[in-house]
Amino acid sequence: MPEAFPNLVAGQRLTASLLRSMQPQVARKTADTSLLATTTQTLDPHIQFTAEANSVYVFEGWIAYDSDNAADIVLGFSVPSGTKGKWVGYGTGTTVISGTSGNGTQQNQVSTWGYTLRVEYTDIASPRTFGGLNVGNPESVYLYGTCRFGPTGGTWGLTWAQAVSTASNTTVYTDSWLKAQRIA
Repeated sequence: MPEAFPNLVAGQRLTASLLRSMQPQVARKTADTSLLATTTQTLDPHIQFTAEANSVYVFEGWIAYDSDNAADIVLGFSVPSGTKGKWVGYGTGTTVISGTSGNGTQQNQVSTWGYTLRVEYTDIASPRTFGGLNVGNPESVYLYGTCRFGPTGGTWGLTWAQAVSTASNTTVYTDSWLKAQRIA
């Protein structure tokens, strides 16, 4: 059976608060954020939401980043205790393998022939590592998933860090975004 939030009934008064609760929330980065020499995942200062207790949200987003091929990037989510769910990130694999014009492959080289793609899903509380190419060659990850919040609502959002600590910046760029829609 399809889910919808809120569950409207005949004769119910429509208020600004009720109408707002029906709209998706969008968190967009308004400034670049860089990390270097750290593998400690940090809650992104722009890409975060407040979730209601005992609620369900679906989400999608686009994360634009730049990372050295030695550092890569680890993406995950900070969620309140008791949260369940799954997410997928469509992004470059940890070893950036691209094609060549002769149908061969090459590692960690900029290519017009495309890259391998990481597509498995994971638990909402578990991070995933995506490949970095070379600083100055930005990449991106398309994210989507579902969060089921238990009796503890609160702040949830994107976390990230370098997979391997290096002296090169790993940057998540302005205009990266995540959209969350409450469905139950």
